[in-house]
Amino acid sequence: MIDFFKKKVPDYPDFWWEYENSFNEKLTDDLSAVRFVVLDTETTGFDYLNDRILCIGALSLIDKNIALNQSLELFLKQEHYNAETAKIHGILKDGGDSCISEIEAMEKLLRYLKNAVIVAHHAIFDITMINRALERNGLPKLRNKVLDTSNLYKKTLLTSNVFKKKEHYSLDELAEKFDISKKDRHTAIGDAYITAIAFLKIKSRLKGKGQLRLKDLLKMG
Repeated sequence: MIDFFKKKVPDYPDFWWEYENSFNEKLTDDLSAVRFVVLDTETTGFDYLNDRILCIGALSLIDKNIALNQSLELFLKQEHYNAETAKIHGILKDGGDSCISEIEAMEKLLRYLKNAVIVAHHAIFDITMINRALERNGLPKLRNKVLDTSNLYKKTLLTSNVFKKKEHYSLDELAEKFDISKKDRHTAIGDAYITAIAFLKIKSRLKGKGQLRLKDLLKMG
């Protein structure tokens, strides 16, 4: 007898199931062994519904080591374009032969991410833009744990009557605070690198307050 009530398996592409299966491996709580992926997106604007990703930059980080030789930089074909934001990130409308489709970019990103912990500055924006791209291509949202360097940085600051914490800290502020070069600022891979260095500095400061585990960071970030 045919089981009409058997749950149908979604017809997702193989690369999604490879990504999904990577989460069968449980994350360790030992920070020195956790793989972090620090990422940034450059977009046509800040509207989650109407704007699109132009470029994704990502770096793999384990312990204190940023694997620059394993970086990911993706330029997407641009159906949407905003001349004003182009003045900031410098990505021109004619992106050239290196540009790939949105679904190709999502495939490459998911294969790179696997079950890593994502680190981003003001992460909600980047994650939402990526999730919108996945949704447009019939795929579920990202499953990765996420840390926001803006939130983590605030945890390093002392609270007093004299000093009041800001609600948000820009990436420029973190770069200045930690004396990080802003040479490639407003490129996806450049901002990912600045964020990665800032994350290492923040992690070091938080470790100075005692033992630090992944679950501690996730509670903060």
